[in-house]
Amino acid sequence: MFHAAPWRRTPCGRFRPMSTHVSIIQVAVPSPLRRHFDYLPPKTGPLPQAGARVRVPFGRRELIGVVLEVCAHSRWPHHKLKPVLEVLDSQPLISSDMLGLLRWAAEYYQHPVGEVIQAALPVLLRRGQAPQEGNGLMVWRLTDIGRQQAPETLARAAVQRRLWQAVRDAPHGLDADSLAKLAPAWRAPVRALEKKGWVVVERRDVSVSMPMQRPMPPKLNPAQQAAVVAIQAALGAYQCLLLHGVTGSGKTEVYLHAMDAICAQGGQVLVLVPEIGLTPQLVQRFQQRFSVSIAILHSGMNDTERLHAWTRASSGKAAIVIGTRSAVFTPMPALRLMVVDEEHDGSYKQQDGFRYSARDLAVARASRERVPVVLGSATPSLESLSNVQPGRYRLLALPERTGSALLPRVSLLDMRKLSVHDGLSPPLVDALRLRLERGEQSLVFINRRGYAPVCACRDCGWLAPCPRCDARLTLHKRSGRLRCHHCASETALPKKCPACGAANLHGLGEGTERVEDALTKLFPAARIERVDRDSTRRKGAFEDKLRKIHAGVVDILVGTQMLAKGHDFPNLTLVGVVNADQGLYSVDFRSGEQLFQRIVQVAGRAGRAVKPGEVLIQTYHPDNPVFHALQQHDYMGYTQYALDERRQAQFPPFSHLALLRAESPNAGKALGFMRQAQRLGNALATNGLVILGEPLASPMEKRAGRYRAQLLVTAAQRGALHEFLAPWLALLEDESESKKVRWSLDVDPVDMY
Repeated sequence: MFHAAPWRRTPCGRFRPMSTHVSIIQVAVPSPLRRHFDYLPPKTGPLPQAGARVRVPFGRRELIGVVLEVCAHSRWPHHKLKPVLEVLDSQPLISSDMLGLLRWAAEYYQHPVGEVIQAALPVLLRRGQAPQEGNGLMVWRLTDIGRQQAPETLARAAVQRRLWQAVRDAPHGLDADSLAKLAPAWRAPVRALEKKGWVVVERRDVSVSMPMQRPMPPKLNPAQQAAVVAIQAALGAYQCLLLHGVTGSGKTEVYLHAMDAICAQGGQVLVLVPEIGLTPQLVQRFQQRFSVSIAILHSGMNDTERLHAWTRASSGKAAIVIGTRSAVFTPMPALRLMVVDEEHDGSYKQQDGFRYSARDLAVARASRERVPVVLGSATPSLESLSNVQPGRYRLLALPERTGSALLPRVSLLDMRKLSVHDGLSPPLVDALRLRLERGEQSLVFINRRGYAPVCACRDCGWLAPCPRCDARLTLHKRSGRLRCHHCASETALPKKCPACGAANLHGLGEGTERVEDALTKLFPAARIERVDRDSTRRKGAFEDKLRKIHAGVVDILVGTQMLAKGHDFPNLTLVGVVNADQGLYSVDFRSGEQLFQRIVQVAGRAGRAVKPGEVLIQTYHPDNPVFHALQQHDYMGYTQYALDERRQAQFPPFSHLALLRAESPNAGKALGFMRQAQRLGNALATNGLVILGEPLASPMEKRAGRYRAQLLVTAAQRGALHEFLAPWLALLEDESESKKVRWSLDVDPVDMY
């Protein structure tokens, strides 16, 4: 016999059935506590579903959390639980697959689940705003009349002038959020500019698409075709494919061909890139090939743009999503393929807060959602290559450049036998002169910005120190400033030495500014363009420089690693590497691998079309195995050498690491906490787990005014490491010393500093 449940009147006068048990809502809130929180159902309305957002009381505040699950029991008495205040989503905002991935990531990286889930959502969703595609963003751009005006015309209207200049300098216009950052009361001045006819507003979609007409794709060579066949054969199930292609071998073309059938059948593809700088050119390639909607996600977008793109992806309307690290969390209901371009790049590792690897999470997500993932690189990481032999990953090789292009000739310049002027040796200068005579482009690569890394007094030996770091201030001669590249402290360049009073201050070493000045003196008629973080601070500046390079109005490029990967300059035939030894003998066990990858990537910019390329590497250590392998274009040979070294030292991928870091404004506090952490850890360590050595001050102990220390934990088996970490962290959180320092745990650290 059916028995109707008893009914009760709610505070607002409605009736709802009384259950024989009270449902418990488990909610993840953005809190540093490593657990979820239990709540009672809302007083009115239906129960929220797992993956939906709710507004809940949390102490004296109200927070937006995400429901993990609805269950029947709580470890807390019901009378101590508070009800959910509001259910924000009638349907789950986060799918069960994605919610499972996020909970797994919180456990794997030992990070609070609430903060992990918050990191996966756009900022506006974290604040409680509803998902929305919108009809596009309102964007203000300059009219032809506005471009013809002189700034002096607005001499008496300072805000109008500032906004007009900002819109003028933005190639694609500015939206409301960007204008508000320039001037909180921006609307009236912008309306005044509209009335003058200088500025016009238009509605622009945050996603991009192309008309149905598409150019004929290039014909693939046999190696590319084999890679495409392998990727397409893997569709419908999980498989990790490591695409190792030399620079210029056409990896992007492989991605595009593999995606053709997916987009034609209504599927979705997620493409991850390591840096914002690579996004515009990749988007252009995809626009030219596909007549589908493409959503872009990266930190250079404002909050509204990110929300619109995220919503289009989650609704399935965006067939292709291209984004940087955090795009790995983008919900895509029809996901069929994932691509991680430049998979070796350290930018895929988040270095603060929730310290995750987007590459590793992409592999984990592909496994959970049963789709293939392609990891592409000219210099695959040793961790990825180590997964090939046991069969966890499948290696796809592209050993040759496409078309008639050949790999560049690599020569070593032994700096022990050569004179040098501002970092440039005579053979490199001669090679640059030859390219200028031929009308070809050159790239001088130096991975240091500024004029000189050190400012010194030649009379007394004083070196300009950073007051907040154990580091030297970098000389930026153009601006007349000394800047710290670690904490951003800066000061004016003194006219006299603060120690002895002598007016004999000079820069030691070379940076991009110094090399640019030297080249300008050597080749006064050459068109020289410097590309580094300082010269591309203005929004759109990097894209402007790339357009100038492609248009052929640049003869010599001087740049940092911003130019080292992904860029295709057909007329660039020479790459000169200045200070190639930087990082060769670092305390970081990955330094050799990273140096090799960086030089291979920058060398790959030379000779990518019909003109042959040449690479000149200036080094004081020409006998080092890294440079020998570079000359032979033998990356796989180098990796075998490097893997043997790692095996002997028992470093990853032959072990698994976790790095505990702590910092405090008081000297000695961080080290004291680390000693206590070691004592607690030693009592728990089993199964081949080792806490290496004594707690140490970080290689740069003082940074940004805080003293830092670290402790490295290593284990032969990943399972043993994670069995140790959870109880260890629980003990650390209960220690009184943990409240006196700022500390964090980094699982699978990339940066050992």
